[in-house]
Amino acid sequence: MDDLIRVSKRLSLVLRHRPETIGVTLDPQGWVDVDVLLAALAAHGVPLDRATLDRVVAGNDKQRFAVRTGPDGRDQIRASQGHSVAVDLGLDDRPPPPRLFHGTAATAVPAILREGLVKRRRHAVHLSLDVHTARRVGARRSGSVAVLAVDAAAMAAAGHRFQCSANGVWLTDHVPPTFIRRLNA
Repeated sequence: MDDLIRVSKRLSLVLRHRPETIGVTLDPQGWVDVDVLLAALAAHGVPLDRATLDRVVAGNDKQRFAVRTGPDGRDQIRASQGHSVAVDLGLDDRPPPPRLFHGTAATAVPAILREGLVKRRRHAVHLSLDVHTARRVGARRSGSVAVLAVDAAAMAAAGHRFQCSANGVWLTDHVPPTFIRRLNA
C-alpha cells in the first residue's frame, strides 16, 4: 500500500505541478499519453507498469486522476484539479450548491478571515461538498483542523463563478471573507 501512495504522490507532482521533472509536456488541458508518462517515469528511476498505474487511479479515494481515450485512440491521463501549471480543464461554469466547505489548518483561519480563500499558485480555490470531506482535506496539514463554511449561493448571486471537477471538487478563483464563517470545532 505504501508503494501505491508513493506512486500517487509522484503522479500528483508530475501531473499537477512539475511535469518537466521527468521531461513530459502536458497538453493545454493537462493530458499526457499514458505510454509517454510510463516511459518518462521509467527513464527517471520510477518503473511503473500499466496495471499498477490503473490501481493507483482506481484506488485513489479522492479520484485525483482521470484517464480517457484521446483523439488519436491512445490512452491519456491527467490530474482532475489542483494544478499550479497553466491548464484549461474545460470545465463549464455551474451554479453551486447553497453551501460549500473548506478544510484547513486552524492556524490559517485568522489570515483567511482577513483575506478570504486565495488560490495562490494553484489553478483555483478548492471547496468540498460536505464537512466530512473538508475535514479530511484539512487533516493533511499538521496541527488542528478548522472547517470553514462558504455561502456559495450568495457568492454566485454576487457574480462569482464556480466549476465542479470530475471528482466533485468545487472550484472558484477567490472566496472573499464576507462569504466565510468558521464552523464550531
